[in-house]
Amino acid sequence: MTAPVPQPNIEQVQFDSPEQEVYLQLWRTYDCLKALEEALFVQYDLSAQQYNVLRLLQAVAPGTMQTMELGRRLISRAPDTTRMLDRLEKRSLIQRSRLPENRRVVEIAITKQGQSLLAKMADAVVEMHQSQLGHLSVPQQNQLVKLLKRAREPHEDASCDWLESD
Repeated sequence: MTAPVPQPNIEQVQFDSPEQEVYLQLWRTYDCLKALEEALFVQYDLSAQQYNVLRLLQAVAPGTMQTMELGRRLISRAPDTTRMLDRLEKRSLIQRSRLPENRRVVEIAITKQGQSLLAKMADAVVEMHQSQLGHLSVPQQNQLVKLLKRAREPHEDASCDWLESD
């Protein structure tokens, strides 16, 4: 009979650099938090990107937002924004229109159905965020936000004006 091969303790794993460890910890954390998000959004037949679009449009309602502006404000870059908007429009959650003076410009607005869906999801989204990070104190959350912004700073282009607040 052979003895079982001991498994390495994850705490004993050596990283190539402190930066690698931080990156892999961020990746693992993202994966854990993303699973909670996906479990919620699947109940509403939405992706995180689609939810993000609806929230951005709700913020400017009853006004509209141009497609280019929407793309700049998304949390993560959507490679196929047009198809994503097609799906939302097919579900009557958004409405698109072209400007008569410049047919290349597309204006997007959230519909009443889109606003209703967001209202229906609101409590569940708050609970999800509480589940994701509510175990951290408010000072810890504030510190984490500052560290994440600082880590991202050298990699974002100047045109990125996503949710800047301090």
